Amino acid sequence: MEASPTIFSYPYPPCSHNIPFPRNTVHFPYPRISIQALAASQSLVSRAPLKDKSVHWHMAEDGINGSAARKNVEGDRGPIVAVVLLGWLGSEPSHLMRYVRFYNKRGIHAITFAAPIMDVLSSLTLGKRLLRERVPAFTLELASWISGTEIDGRERFLLFHTFSNAGWIVYGSILDELQGRHDLLEKIIGCVVDSGGDKKLNPKVWATAFTTALLAKPTTPASSSVEAGEVMTPSRVQEKKPLQVVFLLLVFERVFSVLLILPYSNKLMTNAISALSEKQPPCPQLYLYSTADKVISSQSVESFMEDQKKQGKKVESFNFGSSRHVDHYRTFGVVYSSQVERFLKECLAMVKLRQR
Repeated sequence: MEASPTIFSYPYPPCSHNIPFPRNTVHFPYPRISIQALAASQSLVSRAPLKDKSVHWHMAEDGINGSAARKNVEGDRGPIVAVVLLGWLGSEPSHLMRYVRFYNKRGIHAITFAAPIMDVLSSLTLGKRLLRERVPAFTLELASWISGTEIDGRERFLLFHTFSNAGWIVYGSILDELQGRHDLLEKIIGCVVDSGGDKKLNPKVWATAFTTALLAKPTTPASSSVEAGEVMTPSRVQEKKPLQVVFLLLVFERVFSVLLILPYSNKLMTNAISALSEKQPPCPQLYLYSTADKVISSQSVESFMEDQKKQGKKVESFNFGSSRHVDHYRTFGVVYSSQVERFLKECLAMVKLRQR
């Protein structure tokens, strides 16, 4: 019988203690501090604990001490890696479980950061709570983890996997929070961008995301529809509720045309996009997109990729052609898996070379 979930609290860096993570989902109540304090000193002062119910840590079996799954990915016992899964606007933790299972089977820990419908409904100021409060606290949670090492001396690294422009911009906000911490940015070994990469503040994109959050039917982790892949992504909402979608898109496109130019909202978004455009860490980037995506155009993704290549970044991509927005894994599961696994092997190989 598996052990019941346990809450662990371990010290900030420096940290060399091996934490006996359970096999099932756990929450980590980290104290809140500023990135400035983290950068200035290794002596940190605790404040109120982080209580974000949309953040979940899913530890791979035997992930701390190495596993057969990890050996299959990189050939032998390598570094400890956790993937950060950043969901689309209106996503629930249950929607990201298929990706959690993908990584856990390969010996990779998974951390999900969702944007539930209640957060969406309460953030008409374009993510004041999301980008100003939740993201900085979550960034500190990640910074604490990667600053530590395992009891056998192995380092910890992060891989990011983002969904739609919402998840991608959250990644940009995390990068913005970490500016000046090159030691932490170097621990990011790669980023997979699924259905994202449009650097323009396009009202239509945000209207589509918000409409999806309103119309999507709530699900639970135990829902059979979720297990079968019937997640109400933007493409599926448009397919099942076309009349409501048309009406709400017209309304919200006008609303977001105003919200996107408000000083406060615009600054948050601009800072995130600036970090994505000009301050990405020196790690490989994989863009998974499709020509048929009606939310984020393939031209926008390809334009952003070209800009990154001109900056000397290692950029890879795969165009699925006919699959819809945030629907590539459900539609082309085998191809999607092979693309991500190949990219993962490449990222881990680069880490091993750097450690020699």
